[in-house]
Amino acid sequence: MTVSLFEPFRLGDLTLANRIVMAPLTRRRATHETNAANALMAEHYRQRASAGLIIAEASQISQQGQGYAYTPGIYSPEQVAGWRQVTEAVHAAGGRIVLQLWHVGRVSHVSLQPGGGAPVAPSAIATTKQVAIETGAADCSAPRALELGEIPGLIADYRKAARNAKEAGFDGVEVHCANGYLIDEFLRDGSNKREDAYGGAPQNRARFGLEVVDAVLAEWDASRVGVRISPVSPVYDMSDSDPQSVFGYFVERLAERKLGFLHVIEGATQGPRDVAPFDYLALRKSFPGAYIANNAYTLELAQETLASGRADLIAFGRPFISNPDLVERLRRRAPLADVDFETVYGAGAKGYTDYPTLTA
Repeated sequence: MTVSLFEPFRLGDLTLANRIVMAPLTRRRATHETNAANALMAEHYRQRASAGLIIAEASQISQQGQGYAYTPGIYSPEQVAGWRQVTEAVHAAGGRIVLQLWHVGRVSHVSLQPGGGAPVAPSAIATTKQVAIETGAADCSAPRALELGEIPGLIADYRKAARNAKEAGFDGVEVHCANGYLIDEFLRDGSNKREDAYGGAPQNRARFGLEVVDAVLAEWDASRVGVRISPVSPVYDMSDSDPQSVFGYFVERLAERKLGFLHVIEGATQGPRDVAPFDYLALRKSFPGAYIANNAYTLELAQETLASGRADLIAFGRPFISNPDLVERLRRRAPLADVDFETVYGAGAKGYTDYPTLTA
């Protein structure tokens, strides 16, 4: 039986209108004083509610978890109220939306950290990349290695953020374990040189991420929880000597927890799909929940992937920036509008809520 990108999909107890997922897209438009979502963001997501599922942009679980200026959080009452505006707008338009829970780890700057402290990471290994702070681009600050006694507090922050997401009206949550941020830093041996229970063998490096997932499961039914990974992406100087082993183990343990979905960036984040060899089909076969495939998918590749059974859902990122009606454009095979890269981050409505639809 041929599977269509445009047919409904059952995700746990949620019925999605189609198999198109809006990937999480950092846009840096949170309210400056509070890092809370706002009415402009609510309108942005409402316009894109025709996606079968929206994964809202990464949202820091604490101030320590922030790595860029003006990204939204999910740890304060103001932030919960701000996100509630968004979920209500999406639900009123018939959409489904989950929140991505985020701690950036070493990908941060002292100006964004509590008391101007150093960012935290599994090991004191810096990334050479830059982040956006209030005054412009800045080199990431050197991180300090987390002390063993700090880890329970971090896990508690994730649990509180998961509880807050439920209070804000989200349909579920995605734990961000990708793109060189904290959980990814624990998973990969290029950034994790610990010699305690959280470092060394794949089972130890996966421990922190699994403990975070278990904390989230204390607040949400497993069918409403997903995880995002990027096994071979080199973003933020990430590397691993044997990604198949560590991510294979991690996904097998996630499968035991009966999570709703696994969201996989195949290849390099915002880069080539063939950056390094990796058997994604092995992950697909070991995970009984929904598999969301992500990275540089075209309509043709999406349909082929669904038809072959290699994925259940396809995530589109950048096309959703400039095409609020992406689902309809794909359905009609209509031309896609180009992204204005000058307005992707940190601006106002321009380049955010003013992209036209086919019927505008």
